[in-house]
Amino acid sequence: MAEEKPKEQKPEKMQKKEKAPAEKEKKKPVQEESNEVLVRIMGHDIPGSKNIYTGLTRIKGISWAISNAVCKKLGIPHSKKIQELAKDDIKKIENFLSNLDVYDYMKNRRLDIGTNETSHFYGHDLDMKKEFDIKRLKKIKSYKGIRHSLGQPVRGQRTRSHFRSKGRAAVGVKKKTQ
Repeated sequence: MAEEKPKEQKPEKMQKKEKAPAEKEKKKPVQEESNEVLVRIMGHDIPGSKNIYTGLTRIKGISWAISNAVCKKLGIPHSKKIQELAKDDIKKIENFLSNLDVYDYMKNRRLDIGTNETSHFYGHDLDMKKEFDIKRLKKIKSYKGIRHSLGQPVRGQRTRSHFRSKGRAAVGVKKKTQ
């Protein structure tokens, strides 16, 4: 009979090193090209994988409450994906948002100073209105306008420990030199 030689046992460190590359190979995910569906609503691209309820909030000016109102009034389930919408559903959503039929307290522009009407703005129009409001406050030198021009907090936040680094270096505590 031929004697079988016992297999040489490698030290544990060597065994672990051999396993490590095999584990790394397993961890690497296989990258597949996936084309993300983008749906354009009110001039904004929304990923198709989102639910309607969450996807509409990607549009600036649409809050969770407005998104909920859109779903309820149009009879669209919250969990439906945006990519599953038909073109006429998208048209319905855009028409509803352009002629928003919700309570006035849900709108973002109540009793406008110039027109004294309640309206709702989206995207760039909302930014422009906000910018013009801040310019008007600065022009009439109201308290809020002065705080805006100084770069200080406007709504009564404390300034002793916050808002120090806005525009200049932060104030620190110096140690005594010996």
